[in-house]
Formats: sequence, C-alpha cells, structure tokens
Amino acid sequence: MSDKVVLAYSGGLDTSVAVRWLKEKYDLDVIAVCVDVGNERDFSVVQQKALDVGAIKSLVIDAKDSYVSDYVFPALQADAIYEGEYPLATALARPLMARLLVNIARQEGASAVAHGCTGKGNDQVRFDVSFNALAPDLGVITPAREWGMTRQETIKYAERYGIPLPVTVASPYSIDEALWGRAIECGVLEDPWVEPPEEVFTWTKSPSEAPSEPGYVEISFEKGIPVTIDGQRLAGVGLIQRLNELAGEHGVGRIDHIENRLVGIKSREVYEAPAAVVLLQAHLDLELLTLSRDQLRFKQRVAQVYADLIYNGLWFSALRQDLAAYVRSSQRFVTGTVRLKLFRGSSIVVGRKSPFSLYKYGLATYDKGDEFDQSASTGFIHLWGLPVRTQAQAQPIIDKAEGS
Repeated sequence: MSDKVVLAYSGGLDTSVAVRWLKEKYDLDVIAVCVDVGNERDFSVVQQKALDVGAIKSLVIDAKDSYVSDYVFPALQADAIYEGEYPLATALARPLMARLLVNIARQEGASAVAHGCTGKGNDQVRFDVSFNALAPDLGVITPAREWGMTRQETIKYAERYGIPLPVTVASPYSIDEALWGRAIECGVLEDPWVEPPEEVFTWTKSPSEAPSEPGYVEISFEKGIPVTIDGQRLAGVGLIQRLNELAGEHGVGRIDHIENRLVGIKSREVYEAPAAVVLLQAHLDLELLTLSRDQLRFKQRVAQVYADLIYNGLWFSALRQDLAAYVRSSQRFVTGTVRLKLFRGSSIVVGRKSPFSLYKYGLATYDKGDEFDQSASTGFIHLWGLPVRTQAQAQPIIDKAEGS
C-alpha cells in the first residue's frame, strides 16, 4: 500500500499538476484539501477536479469564520499592512491552511504534507515554517520547487495528461483569493511599466465607471473589531462580504505595488481588497480618536513588526504571540463609529465618534466655550525650552544657510 500525502489544493495550475506528479515521483496517494477562506463560489467543481486528476480523497473545509476571527481581525486590530500597501490577505490564510493540513495528516496517518508554491514566492516560506512549527516530524514535499518546469511547460504537462485547468497560455494570470483580498500575478503584470488591464479586476469597478455620486458608509467597532455597517449588525464574514460589495462598487480597493519579497527579489503585485482598505483606514482613524499620542506612536512600530511577521511566515512564533497580547490590550477603548465617503476609487474618512474619545471640544475650540488656559503656556514653554536655552548659552548654535 502506498503512503499518503496531504496536499494543499486550490484547483489551479500547480496543485492540479502536483496531484499526478506526486504519484509519479514519490508513489504517494494524494489527499487533496481545499480550504475555503472565501476563495471559490463552487467548491464541488474543485473537489471533483482533484478526484478526476488522481487524488484518492478530496476534502473541502469551510474555514471562513476562523480565517476572519482568528487571523484577519487580529491583524486588523494590529493595523498590519505590509510596506504600507498590502493588507496581507494571502499571508493570513497560509498559517490557517497549514494548521488544518497538519490536523488532517494526523487523522489520515499521512507521512507528509505538500503544497504547490514555487521557489520564488513567499507562500512556500509561510507553509514550510508553519509546518515546522506545528509538526516538525512530518515530511514536507514541494513539487513546484522540484519539477523545474516553467509556467508554460507546466500548462503543457497538464494538457498532455488531460488535466482541466482555468489557466491558458493566452490568459496566464495566477490568482489567489480570500475574503480579505484578491492577488493577481503573472502575464503582462510582470512588466511594472504596463498598466493592469481591466480584465484582471473582478471585485472592483473601474473608477471611471463607478457611480457619479459618492456613497457613504458608517462602520462601528467594538474593541477594535468591526461589528456593524450602517447600523446593521453583521458577523465577521458577512460584514467583510458586504463591505467588499459596497466599496468595490465605487472602485475602492485596487492596489498596484512594487513589493519586496522575503526571498530577496522585488515583484509587481496587483491586489483587490475593498473591505480591507476601508476597514484598515477606518480602524486607524478611530485609534487616532481613542489612543494617546504615545500609544499611537508605539503601536505604529508594533504594526510594522506584526505585518512583517505575518508576511514572513512567522505567525506561529513566540514574538507574534507576545505582540498579539499587547495589541489586544491596546484595543480596550477602540470603540466607536467611523463614517467614510466612497467615490470613484477613493475612500475618505469624513466623520468619527466614540464614547471613549480623547478629543474634547472645550479644549480644541477657538470659539465660545474655550476651556483651554492659555496663560499656562508661558510657564510650559519656559520649562520645555530650558534645555535648549541652557545649551545655547554654553555652546552657541551655528546656523549657516545651505551653500553659504
């Protein structure tokens, strides 16, 4: 009897070819596992495809709720955005998928797990490191790193063995979808000078074709977690789906990014992430209202490290867990509502309120009702400037204009 391997299966080019390749190369029976994080509409087709190309078992796991509550929302609370652009949709899905694959490998008595990631991308690291953290005794097989085929050669391999694929040489885009965002690579997008063709976008309208009147949306948060849209309470998955539709209708959420991959190369990445863009923007603005200056500045540093850990495949690390504890604490009073204006590709915060707001009208206003004691400023400035004044008296400041 052949040994078994559990394969992270998407139904795309590399994982479909991998089913047959694993049998040919290693004589392993393949258990294909497709994890639903909002990346397909009809999983019955994907499930059957795995069986058609040779898997002995094909499983579909609905993990959308866990993806949102255990991965996406903690990252949102952390304001995790890689290099100021990427909301980390795919990167957040990989540790969840790795955990589920390990669980199934244990249940099925498999000796190894496998994925279809290439040697040039980031997902290979996220899978491999997560597997090592969760099950260091399991073997990890990486067909796309081993078989040495180009993308066109992989397509020809699939055609030779009658493996049905959604990808063709004429339309060679590699697409990865999750509720938190959609990533599009390959084809003409590999030239960073070429504007992404409209055909690659499916979640967002072209800004030029978006409604001519702006749309407004109000999002309420409780302890940093979004809970309502326009007063309607929604669970996490439904809330993100609804906001993807609302913001996408107005062309909001397109990202065209030159990204620094973990493996040391730059790549051109195109994303669609309507809900992520709007929620991250709204959450950051609510924090401006409810966190002190020192909290905000320290949290900005935490956010960058947190985002890097996710991007670099270190979700299951002690440091990420430690930072998560700080993030949860920082969200104690991040409760309130943010109003945003959506208009032809842009999202702008136009209002915010919170029962824990640190904004006080009586201190901020210049009109009637001003409570600020301006006479206190003289003494404050005297003490604030004391170190500068003392040093200037002992060590005269030389201020030369540039070029003089």
